[in-house]
Formats: sequence, structure tokens, C-alpha cells
Amino acid sequence: MRRWSAGLRRRVLRCRGRSDAGMSTSEYAVGTLAACAFAAILYKVVTSGGVVTALTKLITKALDVQF
Repeated sequence: MRRWSAGLRRRVLRCRGRSDAGMSTSEYAVGTLAACAFAAILYKVVTSGGVVTALTKLITKALDVQF
């Protein structure tokens, strides 16, 4: 069995209690990829014919309100 020095033992015990509070580079990459995929899907939905027609009707109706 290995004997640790007192200083090394304190450092190991201090490090064990720490939590990993940030994201690593690979987690940032996966998060960025997911955000880009969501944005692409949202763009396709918003620019589809049915949504464009519905938004156009909604805006036209809102602008045609008479006071």
C-alpha cells in the first residue's frame, strides 16, 4: 500500500469535493450543433407556404383595423 505525504493527501481531498461547474469543449460543440439544427428546422417551418400565408393574413388583418 502506498503512503501519501500529508500535503498530497490534503490536495486530493480538496479536489474531490469540487464539482465541475462548466461545460467542456465537446459539450459546447454538441450544444452549438443542437442549436443550429433547431434554428434550421424553425426556419423551414416559418418559411413554409402555410405559415407564410397565415402570417400574411394575420398582419393584413391587423393593419386593416379602422379607428
